[in-house]
Amino acid sequence: MTLQRMDNVGIMVEDLDAVIAFFVELGMELEGKAVVEGPWAASLVGLDDQRVDVAMLRIPGGPGRIELAKYHEPKAIRGVPDDAPVNTLGIRRIMFAVDDIDDAITRLVAHGAQLIGEVVQYEDSYRLCYLRGPEGIVVAMAEELG
Repeated sequence: MTLQRMDNVGIMVEDLDAVIAFFVELGMELEGKAVVEGPWAASLVGLDDQRVDVAMLRIPGGPGRIELAKYHEPKAIRGVPDDAPVNTLGIRRIMFAVDDIDDAITRLVAHGAQLIGEVVQYEDSYRLCYLRGPEGIVVAMAEELG
């Protein structure tokens, strides 16, 4: 067996449209939306029944994708609070490389994001930050320097 690629990261959300808008503002493209339901889908994820709105977003020209899902049946279960600190167990963030971190922060704050700490510079290599977006989704960004 040879690992070919990481296809996508799945994020369960309550407000699908708000989270789509957040990632589109970051620079991702909406690839498509669909309703996923039926016995095959429920068997795949280990549920008795399900009806889910799914949206797939992709990085333009890149291999990375995010799958957003809003569960209607069964109702979603909240795992951790939206303001969980970055050292909470589990998947805590998604990191993106950006060409202008200040511009990205300004655009994402307009969509409700909040800077978690500060924008910091690592040596002469990167400027980095963590933002908390809609529904507590943590996005890290890195701007490579000269």
